[in-house]
Amino acid sequence: MDRDLERAAVVALLRRGNRSWPELTDQIESVGSTREVLESGLDVSGQGALFEAGPDVDLEAVLAEIAAWEREGMRLVTILDKDYPLYLRLVHQRPPFLFLRGTSLEEDLRVAVVGTRTPTPEGIAHARAIAGGLAERGVTVVSGLAAGIDTAAHGTALAVGGRSVAVIGTGLRRTYPAQNARLQQEIAERGLVMSQFWPDAPPTKTSFPMRNAVMSGYSLATVVVEAAYRSGARMQARLALEHGRRVFLMRSLMTHEWAREYARRPNTTVIDGPDDVFRQLGSLVPAAGELTWA
Repeated sequence: MDRDLERAAVVALLRRGNRSWPELTDQIESVGSTREVLESGLDVSGQGALFEAGPDVDLEAVLAEIAAWEREGMRLVTILDKDYPLYLRLVHQRPPFLFLRGTSLEEDLRVAVVGTRTPTPEGIAHARAIAGGLAERGVTVVSGLAAGIDTAAHGTALAVGGRSVAVIGTGLRRTYPAQNARLQQEIAERGLVMSQFWPDAPPTKTSFPMRNAVMSGYSLATVVVEAAYRSGARMQARLALEHGRRVFLMRSLMTHEWAREYARRPNTTVIDGPDDVFRQLGSLVPAAGELTWA
């Protein structure tokens, strides 16, 4: 019951809206108990106020709401739970909670395959070859459920009998784009759909960059197939490098200045095809202490 009450306290605390979620995540981890943070309203020094005192929170009512989410097939995992993804926990952009639909496998090897919503035929072919080859080798293919490259990566991983994880920019009760509703359902049935947003949250301009940060933190490597400068895939490559993760860039991206600059950084590999990724799979799992807190 204590764990359940802690999860309810996380929901109640975040709904106050007095502080940013990253601040509250830091505070929850520092104190080690959301109920204590919620009840005291003090920062870690015990002096500064996190928020103005408000009405008492009915945690039993929040527990009932969490139980209703679970009956819908949505599992709530908070930053204090042991089953919160380990590698995601190590990045600054870690969300205070995740809603999960499907099956979590913390020990699996996860590689994100991302790219533009308006790919070329060559880009689609590369995404399918990479995602299919990864899935056939037992690697979980992670992507963002967007149109284009993401859709090709998810669909191919499932088509070859592999596992895929969708990190989405909406709540679990929604699908974006709408035409991927069936794909989202299939991923939930055979893999995992993950959201850092309330179940009914709509897509917004800010939710997708937040989604890319979580996708990078959750994965051990990111493969960028095709991406413009102003794209979530390019942002994810930058974040992955900040997180100390491996980044693979298709050689066709070298026509972009941003890609040439990223290619000069440690942990980046320019690839000509899927075999260049497959050859390095054994080196992706980092040794203890190798990952960067970013």
